[in-house]
Amino acid sequence: MSKKRIIVGMSGGVDSSVAALILKNEGHRVEGMFMKNWEEDDTEEYCSATQDLEDTKKVCEHLDIPLRTVNFSFEYWDNVFKDFIKSYKLGYTPNPDVICNEKIKFHTFLNFALSEKAEYMATGHYAKIRKLKNTFHLFKSKDKTKDQTYFLHSLAQDQLKNVIFPLASLQKNKVRKIAKDFSLPVHDKKDSTGVCFIGERKFKDFLKKYIDCTPGKIIDASNNHLGNHDGLPFYTIGQRSGLGIGGVKDSNDEAWYVADKNKKTNELVVVQGKNHKSLYHTKIKTKKIHWIDDKNKNQNTKLGAKIRYLQDDQECIILKADNESSVVEFANPQRAVAPGQYIVFYSKQECLGGAIISEPLST
Repeated sequence: MSKKRIIVGMSGGVDSSVAALILKNEGHRVEGMFMKNWEEDDTEEYCSATQDLEDTKKVCEHLDIPLRTVNFSFEYWDNVFKDFIKSYKLGYTPNPDVICNEKIKFHTFLNFALSEKAEYMATGHYAKIRKLKNTFHLFKSKDKTKDQTYFLHSLAQDQLKNVIFPLASLQKNKVRKIAKDFSLPVHDKKDSTGVCFIGERKFKDFLKKYIDCTPGKIIDASNNHLGNHDGLPFYTIGQRSGLGIGGVKDSNDEAWYVADKNKKTNELVVVQGKNHKSLYHTKIKTKKIHWIDDKNKNQNTKLGAKIRYLQDDQECIILKADNESSVVEFANPQRAVAPGQYIVFYSKQECLGGAIISEPLST
């Protein structure tokens, strides 16, 4: 690739810092840009943006590249967070990182970078983009333990064509080594976790600020009342911890797991045992599938799929699909299918696209 003007989305972490370093060493005209997308309840306890910005400044000074900051808090609230809260209110378990990538990082931020006359935007994501016959394809990164295609599956052609992922062919330990070898000030910084741009916090307390929840009964499959829940939005399918169930009469010592959320009766249904049959489903219904390349939307073709991040690819077939929904059948039953989460499709190393899970259909 000839030398280009590239804006790197920098977060103050080691991945985006090494991405900027690699591009600069290749001779490109690199600029850093730091996004702040959350201000609603920033405090010293929860907000890491101030420290992240300071770390980004140190990295850019070390690399001798310019840095600008942008604030997309309004866009994040309007395009990501409102839907996030709405989904929780409906009893789903949403994944804001996917929507944040689609609507903010690779839309609002990308468009801003291009409007600033950048030729490309780059990030520290672990994924690979290839152009084949004038079509852009998304592939898994070399480091399968860090691969982030699951969170990038909703990107479209006009986004992928303007994006670079410099870490595509690197293992995470190699990224750390590069950062240390070049004396980047964040070479040993801990990787961030938590909700996209909101950060690490007590999630249940956080949700209570935005959702009015009604406590209700916790019941087993035989409708026995075992306890009480704090509100259905606070629980997800397959959850074990935080149920407050113990010493149930005539039960064994196996742990209890959330198997269903009955929104009509406001009851949380639990079962005993990690491998209880009620936790497994072979068919699931999804919302409309997004395909990165429309040529991939073939029914009755064996594919791989994940229903959660870093799960091994599971063999499946799309039985039917239209503009509203689809039905997917797995070769083996899948545990803890959570409505609101994403199913992401693969053909070997290529990420084809995905959809929001609507509901499990059969055990």
